[in-house]
Amino acid sequence: MIAGNPVIANDPALATLVSRASRSHLIHFATACLHSPGAPVPANLGDEPLCMARELIRRGLAESALDMYRIGQNAAWRLWHDIAFGLTHDPQELHELLETQFRLANDFVDATLAGIAAQIQSEYDQLTRDGRAECRRVVEQILGGAPFTRERAEARLGYPLDRSHIAAIIWSDQPEGDPGRLDQIAEALGHAAGCPRPLTVDASADSRWVWVNEVVPLDSEQIHPVLTSAPNVRVAIGTAAIGVDGFRRSHLEALATQRMMSRLRSHQRVARFADVQMIALLTENPDGADDFIETTLGDFAAASPILQDTVLTYIAEQCNASRAAKRLFTHRNTLLHRLETAERLLPRPLDRSTIEVAVALQALQWRGDHTRDSTGARTQEHLNGAVRTAQH
Repeated sequence: MIAGNPVIANDPALATLVSRASRSHLIHFATACLHSPGAPVPANLGDEPLCMARELIRRGLAESALDMYRIGQNAAWRLWHDIAFGLTHDPQELHELLETQFRLANDFVDATLAGIAAQIQSEYDQLTRDGRAECRRVVEQILGGAPFTRERAEARLGYPLDRSHIAAIIWSDQPEGDPGRLDQIAEALGHAAGCPRPLTVDASADSRWVWVNEVVPLDSEQIHPVLTSAPNVRVAIGTAAIGVDGFRRSHLEALATQRMMSRLRSHQRVARFADVQMIALLTENPDGADDFIETTLGDFAAASPILQDTVLTYIAEQCNASRAAKRLFTHRNTLLHRLETAERLLPRPLDRSTIEVAVALQALQWRGDHTRDSTGARTQEHLNGAVRTAQH
């Protein structure tokens, strides 16, 4: 068994482990057969086999375990074959003896392999849970401002804290059933951002806190492909910030964005704090936000999404009708007609309330009271552009 595997044969320590495990299996099998001849032999999950399995996994030789068990089984079978022929020459007796032992040996090896695999997986899962719990404790200390040593925290997290960070929160509105799905999305988010090893923390069964470092600001278009296989998963993203304070601040921004997305019943699946900061402040007071929207928009709050999108695009294009019409792929006269309709619905002339109208429309969109038009009106790009332009 050892000679057939050069890696084991050339490693005295590993060869000793394999020899001890093999001896343990033979004694276990023989003892069981003596006590209960013909009865199934229970799996051998003693210290020697488990110790060997752990070492093989640690050295990346887990796939060799099955081969080694079968090699060992074949060697033991040849030995038993010689012993059996030395005990009797009765063909019928030999047939029963060999057939029974062959079946028992096969079942024993299968049961032992399955038992060891289950035990190792259980230990790995426990180690992973303990590691994740420890990771969360360290992160909570950092977020809570508790005193800690940066170098030690980095070692425990496996993540550098002295760089630029962007935090994200990934969560599901409905139980995913498979907790690993959120971890996969967190990893995919890291790759999309150019960070192959993001820091991921279990916030709950259906939520993950994520940090990526040394990346450019995340764009919503980078994130949407990551979510194609998870329709119920949403992402809130903070801004880039440096160091431990930046680690904390970006996370708090992501939390604020998540709260806003949930509070306002928005259908938005990805949101960045940089895009929603003003709306987040406005909508912290829901009653005040409703009053602002009603006072600013009046009857225009119930206008069609196409009409509202026309006004936002017009503001984004610095109130230039020709550029807005080109951007909307419509005739300039059509755009002017829509603006006239909007002016009749708005409480105040648009040229005297440009900023307020843009902000109120964006707040209305985040509040989730309207659905998007099937032609694709009211894109987030238009909303953000309108507000940025109005602010200037």
